[in-house]
Amino acid sequence: MLLIGQYDSPFVRRVGVALRLYGLAFEHAPWSTFGDAERIAAYNPLLRVPTLVMDDGVALMESFAILDALDEMVGPERAMIAAAGPDRREALRLCALAAGAADKAVSLVYERALRGEGLAMWVQRCSAQVNGALDALEAARAGRTTPWLFGDGIGHADVMIATMLRFVGEALPGAFDLAARPALTAHAAACEALPAFQEIQQPFVVSAGG
Repeated sequence: MLLIGQYDSPFVRRVGVALRLYGLAFEHAPWSTFGDAERIAAYNPLLRVPTLVMDDGVALMESFAILDALDEMVGPERAMIAAAGPDRREALRLCALAAGAADKAVSLVYERALRGEGLAMWVQRCSAQVNGALDALEAARAGRTTPWLFGDGIGHADVMIATMLRFVGEALPGAFDLAARPALTAHAAACEALPAFQEIQQPFVVSAGG
């Protein structure tokens, strides 16, 4: 398999970490959606990452769809999400909150890069959405005493939260008070200590222009 995209993206990274945790072999093409658009277009007409090219040549896109395919590959006993029931619904809810926060953080990065300070109303809206998601995720993690969100084994929600938090902290330093969310920061630290996270990483470099 071929994973396309740079690991400074929380979405590409969550797929890369899952591949490592599942022990699935893959090659990595660290292509940029801007600098390598033509190469990405050969696999994904949306010019988006992550894109995962399967062994049969089919290219999957969007991290949720990619992880669903990986879960099917490893089987329900190894899948990092419950097959059905309340735990699955809650895991999907937490994944959606973390992914939504990451998506809005990406929007804020683009606003700063393309418009300087950005359109004030849009920045305020995105910031409120990120803060709301962070508060909801903090409450969810603080309410659990297990090593991971759903017991003793790491799951997709754990991974998405950690990759989102790292992106928010590095891409938008000081924009959000992560220290005020101690359960989330401790959770992220536990994730980042794992070999899979240490192997699959790329620091986000903030440009001089913001």
